[in-house]
Amino acid sequence: MSERGVSATDRWLLLVHQLPAKPAYLRVKVWRRLQGIGAVPVKHGVYALPNGDQTQEDFAWLMREIVEGGGEAMVCEARLVDGLSDAEVRARFDAARDAAYEEVANEARLLAKTLKAKSADRITAMRPQVAKLRARLEQIAAIDFFGAAGREPSEGLIAALEARLSPEERPVSAAASSSALKGRVWVTRQGVQIDRIASAWLIRRFIDPEAKLKFVSGRGYTPRPGELRFDMFEAEYTHEGDRCTFEVLMARCGLRDPALAAIAEIVHDIDLKDAKYGREEASGIARLIAGIAMATADDNQRIARGMEAFDSLYAYFRQAREK
Repeated sequence: MSERGVSATDRWLLLVHQLPAKPAYLRVKVWRRLQGIGAVPVKHGVYALPNGDQTQEDFAWLMREIVEGGGEAMVCEARLVDGLSDAEVRARFDAARDAAYEEVANEARLLAKTLKAKSADRITAMRPQVAKLRARLEQIAAIDFFGAAGREPSEGLIAALEARLSPEERPVSAAASSSALKGRVWVTRQGVQIDRIASAWLIRRFIDPEAKLKFVSGRGYTPRPGELRFDMFEAEYTHEGDRCTFEVLMARCGLRDPALAAIAEIVHDIDLKDAKYGREEASGIARLIAGIAMATADDNQRIARGMEAFDSLYAYFRQAREK
């Protein structure tokens, strides 16, 4: 079971409902409740949640509200057989959470720009805004059933704001000892994409050539002795402020190779989608990584193909600099 009691199986809860034409406010009320509990539509009038104790209770309360409002509703447990796959439904949950995380991230970026131009008194006055943003992030995370990718960037941005508002409480991050990172198991979320693929390449090429990789669910994982997490919630190495995991690994490990710096800018622009560096190579690399992800769902294969791509990219930047 995960944080909210969601089953690891591919069984789903479906709320099938029909609302009366009046009162009109009932539709708005039900829609808001569906958003609040994290349900996603799979058909007209049919919403899904992962099967679990808490999700069953959420749907039960909502069904009661619908019936008391004059509508019809039922909740059923379902296993998808044809038409819509489990992966497609999970993707809908991730897309919904990523959209919400992106809204939070955009607000955090705006606040970060504002903080740079404010006096000490005004910075103190902005603490409630950052606290509200943190609360919104936690609300989204509570219904992030499958560990959407957008959480780490949002978490990093808000953590940076909090550190800016309370600089005396900010932890000092020393460069990681190379010997302390040898012989470790590096753990990250399943379904690797650009930042995790690039970070795995960086780890194996420049930090520990014998590093072992482990792929786990994005929620509620407790590391074992000898494991280091990267690009996942509460990881030892993940987004910090507006830096992606690849950039954080470089900084914390003291890697100052100009060719790596160029790759870091590309990974940043693709992963955070903020065009901070405006790298012209980003669109092509993004398509390449997307093609690798489309070709296989196996994380080890994605990493292996991504390693070849980043080897070539690194060689290009090294040779370009030498010339």
